[in-house]
Amino acid sequence: MSLVSLDLTGGQVLGPEGLRAADVYLSDGRIVDASDGRKIDLSGFLVLPGIVDIHGDGFERHLAPRRGAMKQMAEGLIAAEAEFAANGITTAVLAQFVSWEGGLRGPEFAENVFDAIRQTAPTLVTDLKAQLRFETHLLDLHAQLPQQIADWGVDYVVFNDHLPHDRLSQGRQPPRMVGQALKAGRNPDQHFAMMLGLHARSAEVPPALDRLCAELRAMGVRMGSHDESRPIDREVWHARGVDISEFPETIEAAEAARYNGEAVILGAPNVVRGGSHKGNASAVELISMGLCDALASDYHYPSPRRAALMLAKSGIGDFASCWRLISQGPADILGLSDRGDLSPGKRADIVILEEKSYRVAATLAAGQFSYMSGEIANRFM
Repeated sequence: MSLVSLDLTGGQVLGPEGLRAADVYLSDGRIVDASDGRKIDLSGFLVLPGIVDIHGDGFERHLAPRRGAMKQMAEGLIAAEAEFAANGITTAVLAQFVSWEGGLRGPEFAENVFDAIRQTAPTLVTDLKAQLRFETHLLDLHAQLPQQIADWGVDYVVFNDHLPHDRLSQGRQPPRMVGQALKAGRNPDQHFAMMLGLHARSAEVPPALDRLCAELRAMGVRMGSHDESRPIDREVWHARGVDISEFPETIEAAEAARYNGEAVILGAPNVVRGGSHKGNASAVELISMGLCDALASDYHYPSPRRAALMLAKSGIGDFASCWRLISQGPADILGLSDRGDLSPGKRADIVILEEKSYRVAATLAAGQFSYMSGEIANRFM
């Protein structure tokens, strides 16, 4: 596709040293050293690297706004992309469960989601990528999972264990279990029996994961673990070649990942809220200790931008280092060397903010506009 050449002039551009008055030249979807493109005056705006959202499941509400309304996956992804773009996200990793919870997180729904991403993503401006969040105790699915992952076109898997083992070991129903079962279209008694059965096979899970991770590693699949609370948990995953730690729940778990040179991803909503909604370690504290490589939207797409701005304003880091947590940091973890900063040769993935309000004025992914609103539209038109 032939893309228009543009010279973005007069704005405050973010580089490694921070914001400074500079021009940015775009040609054929890339940032270039110089251009004879049409000049656009961006005085009064900030020109920043596009946001790389490394983990988010907020798209679920677009794909299934209510039970039974799950027929038009492509339309849901188009609606989700509009939300990504309005929040400055140029690369979005869609975290889809395969879980014992069923419903929107069951294997059948996941297959439909991955099929829709594979078919629809090439038609969109935002770069959409799929992540599989796999519940470790689904032992009956382990053998077929590598082939399914290949068929789905997924190259990033994160392992979760959300079974309430303490309750199950006592034979007690967990809170909200009945609602969870009904939401998935299951009889609550059968749902509880299934959970007890999965818990009873816990001793089989570690060796099964050893085998599964070895096979996925041989396939070149990127792997992460989720919600670790103890250093030993990270050590076990490290031994399996799982080198990404998503949302560690304690400082000790994050330190264990850092000791092994592994990537740590935290939730941007944790920063915006001022703490974890589950009472886990504060993301702000972990960031101030140097224990964070990337922030993710988790369940709220406006949060990455807001978190980076809040961190910079609070003095946790300078503007460049804080924005890096939502741009180059996650790009590096994903192996996307073609984006994350505004140096020549990189993709023209750019978010333009109003200098006074910090609102998103425009978003470009690979030189194409995915979002534009307000005064800046007059500048371009």
